[in-house]
Amino acid sequence: MTGPSCSAARPASTAWSRGRDGGGAIGRSVIAAVALGTVIGSTGAASARGVTRPPDTAVPILMYHVIRKPPANAPNPELYVSPSDFAGQIQWLRRHGYTAVTLRTVWEHWHGRRALPRMPVVLTFDDGTRSIALRAKRELEARGWPGVLNLDLSNIAPPWGLKPARIRELIAAGWEVDSHTLTHPDLTRLDATRLRAEVAGSRAEIRGRFHVPAEFFCYPSGRFDDRVVAAVKAAGYLGATTTIHGLARPDDPYRLARVRVSGSDGVTGFADKMTALRG
Repeated sequence: MTGPSCSAARPASTAWSRGRDGGGAIGRSVIAAVALGTVIGSTGAASARGVTRPPDTAVPILMYHVIRKPPANAPNPELYVSPSDFAGQIQWLRRHGYTAVTLRTVWEHWHGRRALPRMPVVLTFDDGTRSIALRAKRELEARGWPGVLNLDLSNIAPPWGLKPARIRELIAAGWEVDSHTLTHPDLTRLDATRLRAEVAGSRAEIRGRFHVPAEFFCYPSGRFDDRVVAAVKAAGYLGATTTIHGLARPDDPYRLARVRVSGSDGVTGFADKMTALRG
């Protein structure tokens, strides 16, 4: 089944469009590496011997993109959450008992290996805009909370993208870095070689450059089908996030639901979304 696509594309800049046809230094080098079978292999999870039946806690995974006010010419202003709204949303979460955790922490809980706080929440940030390091990191760090960066590797460039040094700062602050492909294509439209490069190659690139496991995947624009899911599994990812609305549950880790946070939500709309999830 194909997941629903994002209702809005990413902010416009040269960094966003670079390499969409497989071009660019990163895309070409990794595609070649994949074709030769040299992509880093997956790492298996630790042994689950002695672990009791996995818990089935449903967890909200929030989906953010850009933490700044949209510029006047922004084609998709709903992808932008203002810094003041973001700060208010984080304050609302804290006031209502939530604690931010990483996807890896949730996965370990689902496999009986780690306890979760009473009300866990995962905050994911798609693509890799500079605003994540400048604004989101500051708000979360003040509370000792981690975030999850779903990194599109074509965004490691100014003016919008995160520089490698900024990504390393996020990692040092406890953030998880996961893959959002090399060039943010519609994965359902790729041939087998390109699909493997975008999925497995992006993981290899993140692991090689930033020395993190990159254990989870995020489908660009929420587009996936059974063939894409199979490629994600073959690349060794433990799970994958979608744009399907709802709580994430352990019964289908490669189709994890999320909650989109839009620019028009403000704090009140955000609170309504979170309250509705709890029934």
